Formats: sequence, C-alpha cells, structure tokens
Amino acid sequence: MAKVHPNVLPSPAERAAAAGPAAGEEEATTLTVWRKSLLFNCRGFTVFDAKGDLAYRVDSYDDAEAEVVLMDPAGRPAFTVRRKRLSLSGEQWLIYTGEESRRPVYAVKRGGGGKSMARVAPGAGAAASFEVEGSYARRRCVVYDGEHRAVAEVQPKEAVGTDVFRLVVQPGVDVSLAMAMVVALDQMFGRPSLLRSWSS
Repeated sequence: MAKVHPNVLPSPAERAAAAGPAAGEEEATTLTVWRKSLLFNCRGFTVFDAKGDLAYRVDSYDDAEAEVVLMDPAGRPAFTVRRKRLSLSGEQWLIYTGEESRRPVYAVKRGGGGKSMARVAPGAGAAASFEVEGSYARRRCVVYDGEHRAVAEVQPKEAVGTDVFRLVVQPGVDVSLAMAMVVALDQMFGRPSLLRSWSS
C-alpha cells in the first residue's frame, strides 16, 4: 500500500508552493485526509497537516449513530455534523459548534442549481454562505464563498485512490469548518457513508 503521508513526489505546483508565499501573503493550509479511522473496528477519518502530524480525526463506532463528531488530535470536539430528519427541502446535514445540539451554525443541502452539488447556508451566529461545485466522488470539488471566490478545495492525491485526498483551505478561512463541510459532503456523496443506515 502507498504511504498516506508524507506526499509522493511533489508536483510542480506543490514545489512552487513549498518555496513559500510572497512577502505579505499568507499561504493556504493543506491537509491530507485519509478516509479511515486509526481505531480498530471503526469507520471515520484521520487528517494530517503538512508536517505529517495528526490534525483532526473522526471515529464512528456504530452504523446507526445519529451524528459524526470532528475532533482535534486530543479528542476535543470541533464540530458535530447531524442529519436533519424529515426535511421538506431534501437531504440536509446540520453543522454544530463543538457538541452543541440546539443551534446549528450551518446547514449543508444537496443541489442548489446550476453547477452546484451542495449549498452551505448560514445558521446561528454565521454570516457567510457557500456553494460547492464539482464531484466529491472523484475528490475534485471547490467551495466558493458568496462572491464566488474559491475558499477551499478537495483534490485527489496521486497513486493512493479515493480514500486519501487533499483539502486545501485558503487563508482567512476556518480550517475546522472546511473539514466539517467535507464530513457533511462525505455523508451525502461518499459511498459507503459513515452512517450507512442514514444515507440509504
């Protein structure tokens, strides 16, 4: 099996990025996302930063769980993603801060018209909305803000299949929120879902 991290030979674009940003510019955050839990007999995600250190993890113990929790390396919840039951507007996943259960900060909904595969609408305490275009199944999709600027991108990772991919998050964007969006997209478009009984 190919190594999940560190990267295989970098592409020319990655070599240019490794040279560092120009003076006064912040650089994007690149995460390597492995669609596998580090815990035995669990499904989930293991996410590494550019240095190869653990950045986030998701561990799902039970197919019938009603939520997925994105945790930092110490196991503290960053965001919780729950499916909204009986939504009249189609399949919808709610994103809550930490383990909050009453006021979602975002709602991720399938579709949205045009090229959009999903729409991320603001909830409690959030102002920005986002559109997701592309194909999550192929690990090629872009998250755009309200002004249609690319703020995050899911990219395939060479030679390791679709269970390992990159998440590139632009400066000024909450990296944890971007990863929570990926978790929601995986529930909607990933096969098999971490919550198979919910997505069937």
